[in-house]
Amino acid sequence: MKRLFDIFAGLLLLCLFSPILLGVAIVVRVKLGSPILFKQKRVGYHEQIFTLFKFRTMTNEKDETGNYLPDSIRLTKVGLMIRRLSLDELPQLLNVVKGDMSLVGPRPLLVRYLPYYSLEERKRHSVRPGITGYAQVEGRNQLDWNSRLGLDVKYVENMSFGLDLRIIFKTISKTLKRDGIANVPDQQMLDFDVERRMKA
Repeated sequence: MKRLFDIFAGLLLLCLFSPILLGVAIVVRVKLGSPILFKQKRVGYHEQIFTLFKFRTMTNEKDETGNYLPDSIRLTKVGLMIRRLSLDELPQLLNVVKGDMSLVGPRPLLVRYLPYYSLEERKRHSVRPGITGYAQVEGRNQLDWNSRLGLDVKYVENMSFGLDLRIIFKTISKTLKRDGIANVPDQQMLDFDVERRMKA
């Protein structure tokens, strides 16, 4: 039932948001250039790796050694606006329709984080990752890693259609209020792997 709902809702939302998707794509192309989409490998269902889609919000500026500059430098005013409105997440509806993701579930995280999860925390990969999730409506980027992953596991252990609907409605409310959003992630908290290595 969850997968059927994802397919139906994903296709419906893609149709409803198509003018917004087109508009954002044009803005990104004009202001940031090509490519329009940001693509990144993430960990999904049963720890399978997939390509996540988002609208690009940052430039591709690098330092003299070829490494990308910090997010806070590469994030443009247009990109910041797109993030504040959560419009950068809309292309993930394609991931939902493809079956890589669900509308609701633990957020898909970076591949390099895989070795640092505890056995309990790895339960988050026993369901499809989501565009939104329990952690996102209970604190979003203001939560520390232990709290965030703990809520992911709690979702997996209590997953139901009713819970998904509550999370969706709460996500809409928080997005409209722009509540708990970190515009520049590298100013908010350490990467998960860095934090775990420091505590090891």
